[in-house]
Amino acid sequence: MTTTETPTDAYLSPLTAAQVDRLVTLALSTCRRLGFDLHYEAGALFSPGPGPILGLTNLARAIAHQDPDDWPQFIDIHFIDLLRRLDQGVPDPPDNPAAQLIQRLVPRTSLPPNWVASRPDVLPGLLSVPATQQDQTVTMYLDPTDLGLTWSAAEALGLANLRRRPDHLDLLEEDDVQIARLTGDSFTASRALVLDTVLHETLNLPTLPSAVLAAVPSRDLLLIHIVKDLSVLPALGHLLHLTARAHTQAPGPLSPDIHLVTFTPTGHPTWHPATTHSTPTTLALSPQLTTLVSSLPAEAD
Repeated sequence: MTTTETPTDAYLSPLTAAQVDRLVTLALSTCRRLGFDLHYEAGALFSPGPGPILGLTNLARAIAHQDPDDWPQFIDIHFIDLLRRLDQGVPDPPDNPAAQLIQRLVPRTSLPPNWVASRPDVLPGLLSVPATQQDQTVTMYLDPTDLGLTWSAAEALGLANLRRRPDHLDLLEEDDVQIARLTGDSFTASRALVLDTVLHETLNLPTLPSAVLAAVPSRDLLLIHIVKDLSVLPALGHLLHLTARAHTQAPGPLSPDIHLVTFTPTGHPTWHPATTHSTPTTLALSPQLTTLVSSLPAEAD
C-alpha cells in the first residue's frame, strides 16, 4: 500500500496519521484493560499521577510493516509483556560484572541530561554505557560505583564482553560494490565500539584496512564498507540510502550519519565524519574523505 499521508507527530514515524490514531487507540485500550488509565503525549503513554511512562516510538516502527489485522494481538502481547516486566521491578545488579557487563551505544537524547552531562560522546550524539541483558530486559548502569566499579573499569569489562558477542553477516553486492551488513540483536550496532574485532573475526580480515566507512543507524544494525579504491564513492551512496531507511524505520534508532574510520599502524581507530552539509539540504564529502579519495586508485590491485 502506498500513501502520502504524513504522521501526526514525528515521534511515531513512519506511521501515517490514520495508523498513529489506530496505534494510540489500541494501546490505550489494552493498557486500560490491564488496569492502567493512561493518556498519550509526544510518543508515549503517561499516567495522570505517579506511574509508568510507556514509549510508543519503537512499537510504531515494529508494526509499521505488519498486516494491520495483526496489530491488536501484537499490541496486546507487547503491553502484557512490558507491564509484567515493570511489575517485577528493576532486575538485580549483576553478581558477576566481569562476565555480565556489556558495553552499549545509547543516544544521549534518550537519557536524562543530568545523568550523562559528564560523559563524553564516543560518536556524535552517542554514549558508550555499561549494561546487562536479562531475557529481553536491558539495564544500563550510568553510575557504575553502584557495582563497586569506576567508570573506566566497568567500560573495560563491557568492551571485553562485547568482543565475544557473535554477529550475523550478510554481504550486499550492488554495482560491484560490497557492503557488510551485520545483524543479530540489540547490541549489534554497539559492536562498532570494537570494530577491530569485527573486521578480524566477522569479516575475516587478517590485517586491518587503512580505512572503512561505517554506519550505526539502529541498535541492531552495523554497516561497513572496506575502502580499497574509488568504489568508496558509490558505496557511500548505497550506505546513505540504507542508513537513512533504517534510521527512519527501524526500532532503536541511533545515528543517521556515515563515518570514515581510519586506523593507526597499532590498530587504534579514529572516527571522522564521511560527509558534511554544503547547504542545509545537500551533502558533500567531508575534508577527511576528500583527502582520502584523492589518494585512492580507480580500482584495487
